[in-house]
Amino acid sequence: MWLQKTISLKSRDRGFHLVTDELVQALPEIRQFRVGVLHLFIRHTSASLVINENADPTVRRDLEVHMRYLIPDGAAHFRHTQEGDDDMPGHIKACLIGSSLSIPVGGGRLLLGTWQGVYLGEHREAAGARTLVATLNGEAA
Repeated sequence: MWLQKTISLKSRDRGFHLVTDELVQALPEIRQFRVGVLHLFIRHTSASLVINENADPTVRRDLEVHMRYLIPDGAAHFRHTQEGDDDMPGHIKACLIGSSLSIPVGGGRLLLGTWQGVYLGEHREAAGARTLVATLNGEAA
């Protein structure tokens, strides 16, 4: 059984945002899968997807602070600056973190660990809505 759909995530401020519930709500079909895999792909070059701590919001804050420290806006050596000081840093962060995730599905739900959630890494100050392609593959329940 295969399912593929496009999911639009609302526009968010720069930072790391827990989007697990939003994804599950957009994919009620997950409940039909006894076993399978959900593949998520973000269709943007200055945003990313990552799995990390889902309970303590300070983790998301610390990730953003650290990324800003590692890859500062407006660094003098950047040449790709037409879209603003946060554009090239956004591309670098997306390269480092990644544009896709594969999550096991079992018993009609995502098989994330107890303390795991899916984050959208939004790396631009004035980004719009972000689009994901979700592909489910597996056996029906």
